[in-house]
Amino acid sequence: MSNIPQKSSASPSGPGWLFMATLAAITLIGPLAVHAFLPVMPIIKNEFGISDALAGMSFTVGLLVMAFATLIYGSLSDRYGRRPVLLGGLALFIIGGVLSSFATSYPGFIAGRMLQALGAGCSITLARAVARDAYGAEVLVKVIAYLTMAYTLGPMLSPYITGLIVDSAGWRAAFWFMAAAGTVILLISWLILVETHPKEARQPKGGNYLRDYQKLFAHIRFACYVLQSGFSSGCFYTMAAASAFLMTGYLGRSASEFGSYFALFPFGFFLGNLVSSRLSGRVSIETMVITGGSINFLAITAQSAIILNGHLSPLVLFVPGALITFGQGLALPNATSGAMRVIPALAGTASGIGVFCQTFLGALCAQIYSTISDGTPLSMVWVVWFCSVMTLSAGCIPYILKRRDK
Repeated sequence: MSNIPQKSSASPSGPGWLFMATLAAITLIGPLAVHAFLPVMPIIKNEFGISDALAGMSFTVGLLVMAFATLIYGSLSDRYGRRPVLLGGLALFIIGGVLSSFATSYPGFIAGRMLQALGAGCSITLARAVARDAYGAEVLVKVIAYLTMAYTLGPMLSPYITGLIVDSAGWRAAFWFMAAAGTVILLISWLILVETHPKEARQPKGGNYLRDYQKLFAHIRFACYVLQSGFSSGCFYTMAAASAFLMTGYLGRSASEFGSYFALFPFGFFLGNLVSSRLSGRVSIETMVITGGSINFLAITAQSAIILNGHLSPLVLFVPGALITFGQGLALPNATSGAMRVIPALAGTASGIGVFCQTFLGALCAQIYSTISDGTPLSMVWVVWFCSVMTLSAGCIPYILKRRDK
């Protein structure tokens, strides 16, 4: 007998709205670990007396730990089921947030951030894997688009909320907010979420994880889809980290004002996913991916030209940023669905690799920016333009292959 709840007319052909709402809540854990931290980052620099590079590391170390954690969660869930792995990850996120709030030194703070990020790695990876189990491959693009639209509430609201908290109650209170939100999401998940991956469909517990990765990367379309998503995330995370420093340091704006402008990034992402959900089944995955990559490239090229001509303002940072995330929203649900369709029995592993590439390349590009940053916007320009070229290139290959196969 299946553990999956009965479908409802309110859902996109699958379990009811409460199940979908639970998955949506789970996706918010990632933004709580990443985006909610952005207004805190400049404060940490002064609090612990560290350099820009070390302050940037407090952001990117979380992304790197999350990246490798997604590989672990995806593979474990293919073998042991989604629910127990997910609940364990949520518990680690809460503990890490509490430890970060009590840190009295930079090493102690980084340790708390790493534990928080280790827990957060479960969120979007397992939400997508559960969606694949519960709703099926046929409507997966639409379901992932809906989940990603819900996910955008995290980056849209959390920097603004934590900006207000930092300005009024200090940076430690921001971590108490993250831990409290994680506790609520854990309780909801424990009460509502059921196991969707039946024992008979699971991978052998003694299986070779590396062999699973090799099977997936043997498909060029899989490699291109996850790399397209990864370099697209590199554009976003670099611009997110750079905008935090440029707004407060270069332009002299407050943390709460940064949070207000930052909402344009997830707003563009939300619109992109909304369009993607409406076009699901009518426009091919390959076309949507290359379209998103093209918008990304054109927006970054236009922004780079303006900055290189000596103009910088919040709108120059965030309006092109909204177009970049719009293109990302068009491409991401389609690239994710395409990657998870390659080998259905390894859907959890494929989801983990996809999120790993997004998070790892995002962290790597953001850290490159932090390392070469000279306090001006030029460092951001070079990193994000390179990422946009790679995003478009990776998106072109599946489109070309599809055209060739016709």
